[in-house]
Order: sequence, then C-alpha cells, then structure tokens
Amino acid sequence: MRDTHDLEMRAVASFLLDRIKIEPVLGFVLGSGLGHFADEVEDPVIVPTPDVPGYPPSTVPGHAGRIVAGTINDVPVVVVQGRVHFYEGYPIDKVVFPIRLLAALGVKGVVITNASGCISDSLKPGDLMTITDHVNLMGVNPLVGQRWGFDLFPDMSNAYDKQLQAALHEVADDNGIELKDGILGAFSGPNYETAAEVQLLKTVGVDAACMSTVPEVIAAARLRIRVAGVSCITNYATGIAKTPHSHEDVVKVAGEAQVKFRTLLKALVAKFDTIL
Repeated sequence: MRDTHDLEMRAVASFLLDRIKIEPVLGFVLGSGLGHFADEVEDPVIVPTPDVPGYPPSTVPGHAGRIVAGTINDVPVVVVQGRVHFYEGYPIDKVVFPIRLLAALGVKGVVITNASGCISDSLKPGDLMTITDHVNLMGVNPLVGQRWGFDLFPDMSNAYDKQLQAALHEVADDNGIELKDGILGAFSGPNYETAAEVQLLKTVGVDAACMSTVPEVIAAARLRIRVAGVSCITNYATGIAKTPHSHEDVVKVAGEAQVKFRTLLKALVAKFDTIL
C-alpha cells in the first residue's frame, strides 16, 4: 500500500492550498455544459488550471479550465471545471490527475457528473440519473502501471457510494426533482457510439453512455474517496435518436437542466456532514 498523498500530488496540493486558503472536504467534477454549478460557491477563489503545475489543459467546449474553491452551505468545497478526457489525447493516468489532486487536498467525498446519452427506455433528454454502477468500455484503466493510492487491487462493490445514492434521492424528493437510477457505460470517444454498440449495451443492462467519469471513479476507489455519480441525460443514443448528434446540442440540453441540477447538488452538500 502507498500513501494517497504521493510526492507529486503533495507539491501540487500545497501550491493550490496556498491560494484557496481553505481545506475542502467535498469535491465536484463537472461535466459538459454543467459548469455553472460553480456559481453556487460562496466567496469563491478561482484558480485557472493552466496555473496549476502539471494540470493537463482542458480543450473541449463546456469545460472552462478552472478550479473554484469556497463554501456551499458552510461546507468547504472545491469544484473542478477543468475535466480532461482520454479522447483529448492524454495518457489515462493524466485523465485522473484532478481526482488525485482532490485526494491530496483532503476531500472525503467527490460528486462526479457528466452529460450522457440515454439507452434505457425509462430515460429521456433532460433527466437526471444517479449512477449506480458502470461498465468500462474505454479499453484502458488508469491504475495500470501506477502505484499511487492505497489498494493495489481496489474493490469496486461500492464504487458509487450507496449511502450517497440514498442521500441524493432524499434531497431530490425534498425538492420535487425526479431522479432516475442507472448503469453507465463509458466509451473512449471522441466519436459517438454506433447503433450496434448501443444495442449491445442495452442487452447487457446499460442505461446511459458517456466518454468520461469511469476512469475517475476507478481512481477514487483506489484513493478511498466516496463517490456520488450524477448523469445529466442530454440526448438519445445512436439508433434511438432521430437526428445526428452534436456537442452543441449536448451542452444546450445540459444548460436547460441547470436549475434542477444545481438545486440537487446544493441540497446534497447541506446533508454532507451527516453522511461522511
């Protein structure tokens, strides 16, 4: 077993802590079109990710490339608006750089979000979905050849923390938000999935597809960080959709779901101290 705070991340975390002046207990990774949640942070300190040593630049529209730190409901938080993806050409260990950094900053839990295409008949664009499990179809694993973190062979039976899932449903009910459950399938991208791939996923019980999140959750499992996963359903998957896909449409639909998305996550923060 290795210390989660490896030497590389200790140095980066020290750099960042000197600037944000708080010790966050909860982190957020925001998906495409979902970055406006960072506006919920009170007294924010904003650090552009290009200023953070070793942080891979975000190159995709909808990912601002910023770290926003402050408080939400008096809970110290850090929000990553700078997700990077495997399809951007980064080695998979770089894709999970933000999760390793959150661990080094001392967070106890992280809310990982994404924009996804729906496969299940029970989902439609605009829905929010709690991620209950995943299927990794990216062809890579961020732990291969790596020794940072605690467990060489991390257990994945509670990778998406069941207590946090229950809390998400509780706050959704309290705020009149319909929240679905589903299994996430992750492709490497950057192309959208084919109709045949979607049919395969539907056969094995996958409810929605994305091009992110899964490597981050695997890294969090090794680092023993509890994860709540939330997908914003932004489109019908290939073979179900009646029109061609576009990233612009994904960002647009995610933007239209901002109010309930922000309400859900902010309400979860309010319960955080009673959960962890």
